[in-house]
This record gives sequence, C-alpha cells and structure tokens, in this order.
Amino acid sequence: MNQRLKGKVALVTGGASGIGEEAVRLFTDHGAFVVAADVQDELGRQVAASIPSNTVTYHHCDVREEKQVEETVSFTIQKYGTLDILFSNAGILGTFTGILDLDLNKFDNIMAVNVRGMAATIKHAGRAMVDRNIRGSIICTTSVSSSLAGCGPQAYTVSKHAVLGLVRAACSELGAHGIRVNCVSPYGVATPLACSPFNRKPEEVEEAVCSEAVLKGVVLKARHIAEAALFLASDDSGYVNGLNFVVDGGYTVVKGAFPITHE
Repeated sequence: MNQRLKGKVALVTGGASGIGEEAVRLFTDHGAFVVAADVQDELGRQVAASIPSNTVTYHHCDVREEKQVEETVSFTIQKYGTLDILFSNAGILGTFTGILDLDLNKFDNIMAVNVRGMAATIKHAGRAMVDRNIRGSIICTTSVSSSLAGCGPQAYTVSKHAVLGLVRAACSELGAHGIRVNCVSPYGVATPLACSPFNRKPEEVEEAVCSEAVLKGVVLKARHIAEAALFLASDDSGYVNGLNFVVDGGYTVVKGAFPITHE
C-alpha cells in the first residue's frame, strides 16, 4: 500500500465508532499514528486494541469541555511528539421535531457538541500547529445538512450550517500559517449516530437512504467518508483549503430539480 500518511500524527474525535472509527483504521493503514478521542471509553479502547503495532491510543474527551479538548491535544503531542492532522468528527444528531416544538435545552446541547466542540478542537489543534510551525491539515465532519435544509433535524441542520461557516472562517486565518482547513459532508450513512436515535438497523437506514439517493448501485458507507478525509489529510490535497467536500452521490446538486421522464 502507498502509505499516504506515513509518519504523521492524527487526532480523531468521535473515533470510537462510525465514521471516526473507519478514519482511525484507514489512517493507520496509511502509516499514521492516531489518538482516537471519544466519550465511549469501552468502544474506544476496543478500537485501539484491535489495531496492531501500537499505532493507536485511545483518550477520553468530551468536546463540550474545552479543558478536555486542550488536554487531549497536549496528550497527543506528548505521546507522539507532534500533531499533523486533526479530524474533528465528534457530533450528535438529535431528534426530528419542528421549529414550533423545538426543545431549546436539547438545541443548546447539539450546538455545544457539533459547533462549540469543533471550534475548540480547531482552536487548540491550530495553536499547537502554529506554535510548532507545522503545516497541518484540519478536517471537520459536516453533512449535506450544511447546505440543504430538510435532510435532518432542525437543530442538527443549524449546527452543520454553522460548522461550514466555522471552516470557512478558519481557513483564511490558519492558511496564513500553511495550515489547511476543510470539511467533508456526507449524505446518509448508517452509523450508530443515524441508527440509534430511531432504533433502526443499519440495513433499514441504508434502504431508506438508497431509495432517495441520486447515484444508484452504490451504498454509502462510513469507509467512503473516511477515504474523503484521508484525501484531505494527505499531501494529495496540498493546495486544497476551505473546501466543503460533499460525498452525496450528487444529492445536493439535483435535489428539487424537475424530474426527467424517459419514454
């Protein structure tokens, strides 16, 4: 394998399951040392233990708590000596309620995880990279809900729009230091994030997503999103900055387009 991240050090938040776990595995396959951060301690330790060569370390981190984020960044540097890549992936979905029934306490929690948490990770990883003159790569997980309404719950949609704004704001400032800031926006992926709140099996979620998908014949998996993050983390995207890398099979491009019939 061409190891595209050989010798680099990555911090992956939300690394115990779903897209984060796939990224942890793929990044190590490509030669990186990885700190997988999450609040799911048992799952996180299992992921780290399942990957050979001691290339992954699990560390507890609740991204809502800035102190924990700062400590996790410091832990990564103390463990591996540097920090080249941040994949800020931790997030929550919430439940589908209309704006008229919006629970503002739950709204605040979603914003705290999905927006404040990503701001904290960019802040402290960015500081570490600037202080050490590291031309690093920062990637955030957004969603098709960052550019299209109606695909997710109200609060989730608001939060993902905000993350896209955060990435665009940060790419200018950190670009001056040679640090790239991008995001990857998945369509529906049958991860625990999407399945658990609705008590649905992965195959049920995939069936529902595929029924609405534009690109037929392909089932979107967490691995596809991890591969997009790998591209943004690697030197292959060396001049890519401020990109919203949408992995949706064209869904956001044609959603709402006039249907074409073939006779």
